[in-house]
Amino acid sequence: MPTYTPPLRDMQFLIHEVFHLAEELKPCPRHADIDADTINAVLEEGGKFASEVTFPLNRVGDEQGCTLDAKTHEVTTPKGFKEAYARFIEGGWPALSCDPHFGGQGLPLVLNQCLYEMLNSANQAWTMYPGLSHGAYAALETHGTEEQKRTYLPKLVSGEWTGTMCLTEPHCGTDLGLLRTKAEPQADGTYRITGTKIFISAGEHDMTPNIIHLVLARLPDAPQGSKGISLFVVPKYMVNADGSIGERNGIHCAGLEHKMGIHGNATAQLVLEGAVGTLVGEPNKGLPAMFVMMNAARLGVGNQSLGLTEVAFQNALAYAKDRIQMRSLSGVKAKDQPADPIIVHPDVRKMLLTAKAYAEGGRALAIYCTMLLDKELYHPDEKVRAESAELVALLTPIVKAFLTDNGHVATNACLQVFGGHGYIEEHGMSQFVRDNRINMIYEGTNTVQSLDLLGRKVLSNNGATLKKFGKLVAQLVEEEGVNEKMAEFINPIAFLGDQMTKFTTEIGFKGYQNPDEVGAAATDYLRVLGHLVFGYFFARMAQVALKEIEAGNTDPFYQAKLQTARFYFARLFPETATLMRTARSGVKVLLDTDAALA
Repeated sequence: MPTYTPPLRDMQFLIHEVFHLAEELKPCPRHADIDADTINAVLEEGGKFASEVTFPLNRVGDEQGCTLDAKTHEVTTPKGFKEAYARFIEGGWPALSCDPHFGGQGLPLVLNQCLYEMLNSANQAWTMYPGLSHGAYAALETHGTEEQKRTYLPKLVSGEWTGTMCLTEPHCGTDLGLLRTKAEPQADGTYRITGTKIFISAGEHDMTPNIIHLVLARLPDAPQGSKGISLFVVPKYMVNADGSIGERNGIHCAGLEHKMGIHGNATAQLVLEGAVGTLVGEPNKGLPAMFVMMNAARLGVGNQSLGLTEVAFQNALAYAKDRIQMRSLSGVKAKDQPADPIIVHPDVRKMLLTAKAYAEGGRALAIYCTMLLDKELYHPDEKVRAESAELVALLTPIVKAFLTDNGHVATNACLQVFGGHGYIEEHGMSQFVRDNRINMIYEGTNTVQSLDLLGRKVLSNNGATLKKFGKLVAQLVEEEGVNEKMAEFINPIAFLGDQMTKFTTEIGFKGYQNPDEVGAAATDYLRVLGHLVFGYFFARMAQVALKEIEAGNTDPFYQAKLQTARFYFARLFPETATLMRTARSGVKVLLDTDAALA
């Protein structure tokens, strides 16, 4: 059976020693009083909840799945899920980083980020139920009317109700401009919404008495394409004027998807038959409103793979220390055993260190992004808010795609450590692989994220935002460039940072001549930039670790951090050279292939 220990030491290292969260957020009135003791206490309690309450249900959810009553259209979640959610509400966890005006605790988003990493390690399928509510909360807080906020936000913040986003339909996938769901205006200012939505995570369940759906639909006079989409809030049950639950709305679950993984989460097919909804934001401008939720979800999906990478690593490491097989090539290591533990073999260590490096690099990026979000939302300086928002926009597709691709590599590597025992269900490793696989697909496939990064976030402003991140790299290079002990961490990012300008300009010029060139290069481009981002954070982590060691700190944590950083730069970061070469190979070898694909 798998086990899980929350990585509190690494989280605290990043929050306090690398990013200095309390100091960085002190200018924000909302977070001026946050301190290390509060942060540590919250993380410790969150880790206990994840490891003691939701983790034991992970295998249960995978084996039992959800069940749909075809007559009532009600869904029953796996045994223990509902009770765990009640404890989640009782502990106040849904309100952690929400606005106190709506009943939230107002703590930094970084704490919510770390909480959800641990929850995802423990049980991704369960965590998706409360996780989606944060996106619904953000969308309504930003674009909802005062009445909508009064009606829905306190219940979402408390966790008494959960939220979903209903985007895609059977025929359109990611291309939302093709959606057909209709919204007919009514005399009372509401809308009657009719259509079918698919792949709705947590779309129906028995964990809360009401579910608040955010639904994309078209008004009768809407223009074609994505410019004719509006956003509506459609509750499962209508809400009375006093806030109590009223009659059943015209939205129901017609089926549950039979999936490769995340069996414990109800991925629903929802049918709307004249369901009553109210408009969120302006008519025909639903996508910008929904993107608030989608961007939150994309960061959340990256966090899902981060969680799975961590828990897969922990279990593979424990197994590699215990499992004996063959002898080390350099001689017997365990003289009292008939064979050596497999951790002595270099390739096993490579697999373990790959997962460890991708977990620690991903954690640094995820925490950094949520710190930027806190600044974007609450910093008093408008310039700081704008620059933070710009950097988050650049990094969001990297969080979503790079972390989930890395999660695929890492969970598969960790399964491989187990050999044949990883392929069977007993050790739980196959579930981590299966659960992670969806993360590369939903909330915009990783190819869509790559196109967004290269086309919208980089080339659309001639690399201006990319240059701002490049300045962070350059500042670190300048700061540590003459430190010989930092050379192995600084030189690679300095070299790649210099290359990125030429690389980006070249791809952009080819794309200007033929837009398909952008599509051909985008996926490789995202991984190159992802490695530059990871490299920057590993260099910062190494910088702190070296200073602690030089100051006489004998905590082995710092030596471990240096060893992981050295592995990353020696074994994973060099992938960038191959990726730049393949990105430059152009579109012809992909599109001039009619005979090959006949």
